[in-house]
Amino acid sequence: MLTQLAIRNVVLIEALDLAFARGLGVLTGETGAGKSILLDALGLVLGNRADSGLVRNGEEQASVTATFEFETLPAGMADTLEEAGVEIEPGEALVLRRNVKADGGSKAFVNGQPVGVATLRSLAPFLVELHGQHDDRGLVNARGHRALLTRYAAADEAGVADAWRKWQAAEAALAEARAAADNAAAEQELAAAHLAELERLAPEEGEEETLAGERADMQKGERLADDLSNLQHLFAGSDSALAQLRAAARRLDRIAGEHTALADALAALDRCLIEGGEAEAAVDRALDALSFDPARLDAVETRLFDLRAEARKHGCTVDELPARMAALRATLEAIHGGEARIRALEAAAFDSGAHYRALAETLSAQRVEAAKRLDQAVAAELAPLKLDAAKFKTLVTRTGEDKWGPHGMDAVEFLISTNPGAPFAPLAKIASGGELSRFILALKVALAEEGGAAVIIFDEIDRGVGGAVASAIGERLARLASGGQLLAVTHSPQVAARGNGHYMIAKSSEGTVTRTSVGLLDADGRQEEIARMLSGAEITPEARAQAERLLEA
Repeated sequence: MLTQLAIRNVVLIEALDLAFARGLGVLTGETGAGKSILLDALGLVLGNRADSGLVRNGEEQASVTATFEFETLPAGMADTLEEAGVEIEPGEALVLRRNVKADGGSKAFVNGQPVGVATLRSLAPFLVELHGQHDDRGLVNARGHRALLTRYAAADEAGVADAWRKWQAAEAALAEARAAADNAAAEQELAAAHLAELERLAPEEGEEETLAGERADMQKGERLADDLSNLQHLFAGSDSALAQLRAAARRLDRIAGEHTALADALAALDRCLIEGGEAEAAVDRALDALSFDPARLDAVETRLFDLRAEARKHGCTVDELPARMAALRATLEAIHGGEARIRALEAAAFDSGAHYRALAETLSAQRVEAAKRLDQAVAAELAPLKLDAAKFKTLVTRTGEDKWGPHGMDAVEFLISTNPGAPFAPLAKIASGGELSRFILALKVALAEEGGAAVIIFDEIDRGVGGAVASAIGERLARLASGGQLLAVTHSPQVAARGNGHYMIAKSSEGTVTRTSVGLLDADGRQEEIARMLSGAEITPEARAQAERLLEA
């Protein structure tokens, strides 16, 4: 509920601190005293457009601070605070503040933390519900009628919303699979041809590097063929240097024991033979590695050309061709297996849709039944509010499938007929200001305000009525406020007498300075103010006596 409202330098209000309690609070005062300033100030802290004209003349800025307290934060409001990065502890008050500068600039705060004005506007529906002579929101706005009727029916809309999300997800998966199948089918012939080419080529990862190395070796072998052949002859011939060294070693071996110099010569010659043998083996290995085979070289070059041409065709490297081949196989397999997957997705989408329709049908039936009960409840409230010729109807219509959603299949609108035989039409189109406010009151009482805001405000709902009708309005306002908090700006003494708290708005002037003040009246002050409302400028003893009777009643 709204517990405190602090206003500084707003139009005629210099400084004002108000404390509010549960139940029905009434605000009274002479015409022009400044009741609208209070509502404008409250609207400012709830995110309404900042107007520099609200800043008191001669001041640099105006500010409004509103404090709300909750036993438990509504889920939607908690989400809004979380999105704004505002942390609030359980049981902690919610404090909204708005500063407006004389140049029109403004700043917004929630619990001392700067926030965007959009955050205040998002919080507003949870905090204050305002009904006035020209209100085009709240119960008048048809966009909220479906939610109100659903809560009145105590229906489970969450299950329908969950079924809707699952149905839409199933339909999206089916559409995606169908699109993929269409695209794949269009590419099937080309993919099959490419795969056949790759399978004939049978590329292997790393093959390009191996073939390129082999070709380079054979090209070197072709260039070095004569030199290698001569080297081999020098090493392997019967008249080669190695052959002669071996013959010399055999002779030295027979006579090496005759002298140490001969033994040294034999040892040196043995070393030469070992190194020479290694050199011969190395030349042989080179001959094998660099052997030149014209047919093989041609085959290697042809293979490399084919591999590289295929890689260019597919826009990849030669090493990536095996992966490309695997991808083409997967594409073709998906095409062949896609029909079965699509049939499975079609079945899932059908089942999800049927489940949603069943839940939505049940929700629709609950709404239709609740609409009948609501119509009867509102009808019972109309006659005491001097609307006995009027009729109220809750219209529940089935929308086209293109408009179904998480809220079900229905469109809901509250309609009225103000005169016998007159057609039903939306509330705002055919009801006058006073009638509209009384219709809203009747509807609020009938609904028992399921899921309403923290505080409800009625602005001059009793305009143009008096006597028994005003008494009926006061009784219903008190009843509606019994479970929460309701503020009523009123000119009716019958309504004012019903209040749990009575605030008087007054305007005073000192020279050229005009101020608006608001004060909480005590018992004597209440009697005097209600007497003024009954008799006018001059308060008579009869008016005081009647005021006392109203307060006692």
